[in-house]
Amino acid sequence: MSPSTNSRPDGPSMGRATPLYTPEQRRRRDATAWTLVQGVLAPVQFLVFAVSVALVLRTLATGRGADVAAISVLVKTACLLAIMVTGAIWEKVVFGRYLFAPAFYWEDVFSMLVIALHVAYVVALVTGIVDTRAQLLVALAAYAAYLVNATQFVLKLRAARMQERSGVLSASGSAA
Repeated sequence: MSPSTNSRPDGPSMGRATPLYTPEQRRRRDATAWTLVQGVLAPVQFLVFAVSVALVLRTLATGRGADVAAISVLVKTACLLAIMVTGAIWEKVVFGRYLFAPAFYWEDVFSMLVIALHVAYVVALVTGIVDTRAQLLVALAAYAAYLVNATQFVLKLRAARMQERSGVLSASGSAA
């Protein structure tokens, strides 16, 4: 489904582009400090992810640095949980519900998979139910899901920005 179409759980609205935010939601989005929090946490989480991927891959390739790789995955998981909690608060402020607002329904659904995989890694690490290699493979699965989810959000926000720009141009009578 294209990010420029309605992404409600009941499907797209016949291919029509619908605004991500109503004017009131846009006002609330722009007025809340949670928007800035999300804007800071997202690149921090991505940086932690990039470092952690390198450490996990190094450990898988060489067998060295398992402790550092594990710590990096735990830090990535903490960043994920922080952005998810603050994102839920942001969603409540902007859309009136903590999760699964129609505008971000599918992104939130996929976020649950991302969280589940990160938590599965933590459980595997803490319990030792599987060996280090298997733990790190779970971390890589979590990271692959995170990349998909991050891409969902980036595409959705990019489409919203383009809609807002075209709305401003339409409202002013200008043509691009």
